Amino acid sequence: MSESPSASTARTAVVAAALDLFARQGFDATSVEQIAQAAGVSRSTFFRQFGGKEDVVFADHEALLDDVREYLARGHANPWVAVCEASERVFQHFARDPEVARLRYQIVRQVPALREREIVTVFRYERQFDEYLRRSIPDIDPLDAVGFAALVTALHNHVLRRLLRGTRRVPLTALRRALDDALRRYGVHPDGTSAASDDVVVAVFPRSMPAAEVARRVRSQLDA
Repeated sequence: MSESPSASTARTAVVAAALDLFARQGFDATSVEQIAQAAGVSRSTFFRQFGGKEDVVFADHEALLDDVREYLARGHANPWVAVCEASERVFQHFARDPEVARLRYQIVRQVPALREREIVTVFRYERQFDEYLRRSIPDIDPLDAVGFAALVTALHNHVLRRLLRGTRRVPLTALRRALDDALRRYGVHPDGTSAASDDVVVAVFPRSMPAAEVARRVRSQLDA
């Protein structure tokens, strides 16, 4: 169930106050009482909204994971493209307010426990993509499902880190180009259609040629 606008605004205020305190005082040196006071809420309200200080830092991710799950559950003509679109939704969220995203990133980098939770959170996105592909394409090779899910997640994280580590905005098109290439690797065009004839390579080799030599020659042509 979606939060009401007022509840969402209240949560946002708590997150903003917490991140500001974490940045100025340090994560470990900041207490829940200080966060609640800075946000203008009671301690009990804080714990109703969040389970603890770590949950404040990852509040956006929890909401985004729910958004990704709901988006993928809508049903899509092409599951491969849908996974890419879900990844883009996550990127767009952080790109809308890059300064807050950079502040959160800096805080996470400074605290080992937060870095470990970040790794787990990233895997949760990847797992959602993997499970969605397996549900949507019953005959899919599990290696293709997990491989594509991992590739999309890795590309997303690479482009997002460019945004978080820099001082300039990184456009969505940067991620979209990378995801389009990922789709082509799996034989899908960005518009959701199958690979066109100009993406097919036909080669003829003597039957006696060793398989390793065939592979070497094909690889050299593809890399050319």
